[in-house]
Amino acid sequence: MSLTATNPETLVSRLSQWRLWVYAALAVLLGALLVQAGHKLMTELSYGEIVSALRDTPPMALLLSVLATAASYYALTFYDRTALTYAGARLPQRVVSKTAFIAYALSNTIGLGVLTGGAVRMRLYGAAGLEAGLVSRAIVFNAFGFGIGIVVVGAIALVWGAGTVQEVFGTPPGLLRGLAVVVLLAAGAFIGYCRRGGETTLRGVTLRLPSASLALQQLLISALDVVAAAAALWFLLPEGAIAFPAFVGFFALAIALGVVSHVPGGLGVFEAVMLLALGHHVPAEQLAAALVMFRVVYYLLPLALAVAMLAFAEGRRGAATPVVRAAASLSPLLLSAFTWVVGVVLLVSGVTPATDDATELLSRYMPLPVVEAAHFLGSITGLALLFVARGMFLRLDASWWAGLALALVSLVLCLPKGIAVSEAVLLLVLAGALALSRKQFNRRAALFSQAFTWGWLAAVAAVIAAITALLFFVYRDVDYVNQVWWQFEFDGYAPRSLRALVAVCLITLMVALSQLFRRPQAVLVKPDRGALEQAARIVRAQPSAGAGLVMMGDKSLMVSDSQRAFIMFGRRGRSWVALYDPVGPVSEWNELVWRFVEQARESGGRAAFYQVRPDGLPVYLDAGLRVHKLGECALVDLPTFSLQGKQRANLRHGVSRAQRDGLTFEVLVPEQVVTVFTELQAISEAWLSDHNTAEKAFSLGAFHRDYVLRQPVAVVRHGERIVAFATLLRTDQKLEASVDLMRQLPDAPRSAMDFLFAQVILHFQAEGYQRFNLGMVPLSGMAQHPLAPNWHRLGRLLFNHGENFYNFQGLRAFKEKFDPVWEPRYLASPGGFAPFFILADVAALIAGGLRKVITK
Repeated sequence: MSLTATNPETLVSRLSQWRLWVYAALAVLLGALLVQAGHKLMTELSYGEIVSALRDTPPMALLLSVLATAASYYALTFYDRTALTYAGARLPQRVVSKTAFIAYALSNTIGLGVLTGGAVRMRLYGAAGLEAGLVSRAIVFNAFGFGIGIVVVGAIALVWGAGTVQEVFGTPPGLLRGLAVVVLLAAGAFIGYCRRGGETTLRGVTLRLPSASLALQQLLISALDVVAAAAALWFLLPEGAIAFPAFVGFFALAIALGVVSHVPGGLGVFEAVMLLALGHHVPAEQLAAALVMFRVVYYLLPLALAVAMLAFAEGRRGAATPVVRAAASLSPLLLSAFTWVVGVVLLVSGVTPATDDATELLSRYMPLPVVEAAHFLGSITGLALLFVARGMFLRLDASWWAGLALALVSLVLCLPKGIAVSEAVLLLVLAGALALSRKQFNRRAALFSQAFTWGWLAAVAAVIAAITALLFFVYRDVDYVNQVWWQFEFDGYAPRSLRALVAVCLITLMVALSQLFRRPQAVLVKPDRGALEQAARIVRAQPSAGAGLVMMGDKSLMVSDSQRAFIMFGRRGRSWVALYDPVGPVSEWNELVWRFVEQARESGGRAAFYQVRPDGLPVYLDAGLRVHKLGECALVDLPTFSLQGKQRANLRHGVSRAQRDGLTFEVLVPEQVVTVFTELQAISEAWLSDHNTAEKAFSLGAFHRDYVLRQPVAVVRHGERIVAFATLLRTDQKLEASVDLMRQLPDAPRSAMDFLFAQVILHFQAEGYQRFNLGMVPLSGMAQHPLAPNWHRLGRLLFNHGENFYNFQGLRAFKEKFDPVWEPRYLASPGGFAPFFILADVAALIAGGLRKVITK
């Protein structure tokens, strides 16, 4: 299903009017739930009772919970199957199942499922051969399917459990059942309308729906998923505490509010709803214990399994399929999330006491200073893992070494600090996964060379605040006096935890202050002659002809440490815009892209890559950027190109007419260009004057003497007079060739430009080149599928009706004469409104300022 505004102004006005109020009301509601649940937790529970309830959990209940979790995740894999079917894509079930499991294991823990799970799907489905547009439509369909499904499942549960719900909220059961029946009837009408296969417009919004069978499948899958997930928690509750149908209704509401809150895993929000809803049915300590165990079974266990799966994929990476190799490349993302979770677990362990049995064993066989040091250092390593997790997300090799060392050190500390077996298991999984994923951390940079974002620091601060609250909850009966800080005893866990927490807070404050006082980045400068010569050597050794634009000298350069690759970019306002993919070996791209994104971010800017090819999209997705289609590039396959055949009739006739008009073609080497430079300059000035335009820059060449004299020039003569020319871009690899400046005299024969292009293509064909790049047609090839993103809808609108601003269709028609292969080009940038600001800045970079964008 997709939503398309037939009256965009009306829709935007309506959303703008209500969105802030809805968000504010939701924030107040969730805040009230958290406060009430926290108060209930603090007043009615004790840490000892929760621990006792955890120990008393029956093994059979735990086994049933694990089986229900497996059933839920199995159902989740079919979300992707139906979404891919709707998007018109087919993939082997093993690929879909693996991708869906990893995506949901990650997004359930981190939250923001469309982004985190979407990045996993983009990488793995892309490696399986799916286009980015198809994957995007599948992601959107999944989001809509989940939202509709959980509402329907909640309504079904409400029909059976209205009496139980009435006890909590005081709402009459008849009214609750009536509302549930209305929802179910609406769902039935929805499926019935899908059978008609049409569309409708409701208050200015056009609905395009999937087939009835797909809609019904998605609802059934949602039902199985939610019911199985609810069962995973219900099995952990005391037997007979609450009827399952009513429980499913509460569970669906709690999950929905957790998703809407965008809190990772709905942590706190989900628990608040369940505590409020079930407080009268389940003893508080048993409910809290069940919620803790549910978090371990449904969230932590699948995440650990996903990490193990990727570590196994890394072990098979040498002789594996592209999908397996792509899965292995995701290990830094999952290891970052898993490292964060392990760090939180160590911090929680630092503010909670060990068991009485463990304390007795330690008092017999372990010196007290060792116990004190292990407890203190264990909390410090937990905090360190929170910061190392960001380095893992950035693929820093230093973060790999630090993570492995911290995991091993913490593993050693587990025994003396409290014989923490569960922590040891998590640390073993982390250390093993890191050991197998060494090759994925290929960015050679210091751990603190990149600034921590304020968002990351805020997340760390939130964890510390929660840990502080937990400490005072666990030790609320302790008499906090000055002497408590200096109590060193085997069972003195309260003073031990306080000392560790103070150290954690101080270290966090120091890191935050160091980020605040980081020195600003140096001012960007344009490359000098030596830097341009080095760039020219790199360009000649790689395949992309367009990289020759670096010789304009108007763009700044970021060169790799190996001096074998570079990024050329311009900066305007807050936009740091790299032109094309990195230039040089693909093995150098990751480091350059990450460094460029981080340098832009540290300088308060937004990084973007303009006109990138499909092959490089995973690199930008890994760097946290989003992909937006710009248009399509026309590539002529030179080995098969010919002027013969029906499809090339118009082009052939144009060439013949040009030859009858007396036009001739010649390619001049740079040494010959010097002798005709004045004549070429006159043609360029006449062309600019005739088109009432000025020289461009950035993604286009300008007629500058040093730039033009560095490359061959193709000329068309009418008799002895040059009437048209084009500067040629090519590399020593002879894979791709292109033209840059293309200009002709106003009185040149009409066939001159067709003749010039055709002869240039034939020239490079004779030279043994593989393809000829005719350049990009903006907004061409935008998706027309019902689930196409709004970006594509806007692009199609401008392409079809924007001829007054730009000759989109005429440009494509001209290039179609050469029967090219059309390859998409993308903008990789942050999401939200950033692409619009970036494209405005790109236009200003090309034109030489926003004023010149308007005046040409």
